[in-house]
Amino acid sequence: MEASIQEIARLTGTTSRTLRHYDAIGLLAPSRVGDNGYRWYDEAALVRLQRILLLRDLGLGLAEIGLALDQESDDTAALRRHLAGLATEKQRLDRQIAAVERTISSREQGGTIMAESMFDGFDHTRHEDEVIARWGRTAYDTSDAWWRGMSADERTRWKAQTAALAQEWADAAGAGHDPASDFAQDLAKRHVAWLGSVPGTPGHGSEPVAAYVSGLADMYVTDPRFSASYGGEQGARFVRDALHLYAARHL
Repeated sequence: MEASIQEIARLTGTTSRTLRHYDAIGLLAPSRVGDNGYRWYDEAALVRLQRILLLRDLGLGLAEIGLALDQESDDTAALRRHLAGLATEKQRLDRQIAAVERTISSREQGGTIMAESMFDGFDHTRHEDEVIARWGRTAYDTSDAWWRGMSADERTRWKAQTAALAQEWADAAGAGHDPASDFAQDLAKRHVAWLGSVPGTPGHGSEPVAAYVSGLADMYVTDPRFSASYGGEQGARFVRDALHLYAARHL
């Protein structure tokens, strides 16, 4: 399968100029250029473009997108992670749609509007109860204030750093590294530092406590919201085992 630059621009809602810019910065090269100068894109290029557009929708800049693409050469594995994220977002949007439909129905039929059901799917703090139950109200309020105080660019950078770390874990698991290896333990050290950088978390400002690290590591395996970030349950098990070892040795 092959498509011209004009076809791709039409299908994606972008412009030929944008696609040429992607080529100029090394983000997306055409698979071939005809004698007449027309640019053509084969299946591999189209899959890469799909990944670029997905990452762009997450708010990543072009440099960060390029880094993410370079760190994950397995397009199918990367798309599976994107799919998991899209499925979660779809669930949230479905809840929003249902909430708005209930509000419209109640208004049209003269029924009572219930605040508890009006805002289902709207709040970014939907995990508030879970966090409070595990680590307390102060932990939630502190980390929530930290997140709200970030600028849009700071949030984008934080998400990109988080995604890059998760990708390194997935790559290491896929490469067959031993959780006890120096490579895996260096990742664990960086992961613990990343956890400790979030205000409100146990050990913030010094070093996360062992129970906190080990508990999160177990969640990476048992909770599909987390395991999807590390390439699935197998990757999450690798992360868990490496973090358990690190916590036992250093925390």
